[in-house]
Amino acid sequence: MDYSHDDAELIRQPIGYWSWAAYKAVVTRTRDALAEIGTTQPQWWTLAQVARADSPKTRDEIARTLRNYLDTGPETMEAEIDATVAHGWTTQTPDGHLLLTPEGSAFFEKAAALQDDLWTERHAGISDDEYLTTMKVLQRFIHNTGGRAWHH
Repeated sequence: MDYSHDDAELIRQPIGYWSWAAYKAVVTRTRDALAEIGTTQPQWWTLAQVARADSPKTRDEIARTLRNYLDTGPETMEAEIDATVAHGWTTQTPDGHLLLTPEGSAFFEKAAALQDDLWTERHAGISDDEYLTTMKVLQRFIHNTGGRAWHH
């Protein structure tokens, strides 16, 4: 791969710009790929929360977890959860728990396979050690600037 600058110049590059450019590239690619199979990223998040839960989660639990992902916001997240119900992928029990329907399980498997493919694409030529270092450095930048991430 050709880098934008030599190593001495890369050290002086602004992290704000490059982290933003990486964010834009990754999120745009992910959202475009999900749109090709008929869903949105927040709908995928919802399906993943329902499918991967150890025990059924309520709609409110899922909405609270996801509403701040990528600045989605509570109103948008509620609408996206509604869309998973409207598509027939989830159903809400009388006590507020969201469950996958058989159609939702099949669609989740399709979307999960796509997400696996996207992971492989993004990580091409990047070792686990390099990725781990990148994640630690980004979290350190967040910490050093007084920022907050989902894990705080």
